[in-house]
Amino acid sequence: MKLIIATIKPFKLEEVREALTSIGVRGMMVTEIKGFGSQSGHTEIYRGAEYAVNFVPKIKLEIVVAETMADQVVETITKTAQTGKIGDGKIFVLDVAQAVRVRTGETNADAI
Repeated sequence: MKLIIATIKPFKLEEVREALTSIGVRGMMVTEIKGFGSQSGHTEIYRGAEYAVNFVPKIKLEIVVAETMADQVVETITKTAQTGKIGDGKIFVLDVAQAVRVRTGETNADAI
């Protein structure tokens, strides 16, 4: 199993969710986060005063899938979330040693 952690722009969430559902992803965890990378924040003007925004709002997706599906999920997120502008996000893929569905006690592939 693989854990895919992706950060994307907030307005891309619904589009990415629909694309992942269409390829068979059955669940994901979504968290609103703030961070910075190459973008390093930006400046905004509010009521005539300019101020620095050091952390940019992002959405973090966490998805556990079978190893055979991981490449397809990464490709789908990449295609769907891409705007071609700075700050499109990042994707990390990690190994998952074990999964358990709390309600039924199912483990590993049966749990996802």
